[in-house]
Amino acid sequence: MPHEPLAKPLVDHRIYTIRLRKMGEFLEVFNRMAMPVLMDTLAHPVGFYVSQVGPLNQFVHLWAYEDLADYERRCQARDSHPAFPAYLAASEHLIVAQETRLVRATPMPGCRTHQP
Repeated sequence: MPHEPLAKPLVDHRIYTIRLRKMGEFLEVFNRMAMPVLMDTLAHPVGFYVSQVGPLNQFVHLWAYEDLADYERRCQARDSHPAFPAYLAASEHLIVAQETRLVRATPMPGCRTHQP
């Protein structure tokens, strides 16, 4: 059975490690200051998650893109957005580390891959 192409095959998988006991404050700052910028520049997220087992105090967010050029264009728009520096300044004391991975979706027989 042929699989239809995935809607947005490139996913930016970001993991922020948040300072101990600061997740609530970080989520408030992220929602209030980053989300308006991200929704304006990156479009719609695939999802947001907080770690429960394994490394703790981690905030994970996923964003889907058409290809590497789409990713680079949208990231440039985010980075040059006039409101983005205020979010960076407000959150820098809350974030201990950041990881960014670009992963490609792959169809698996019998598994319906989430399409953003």
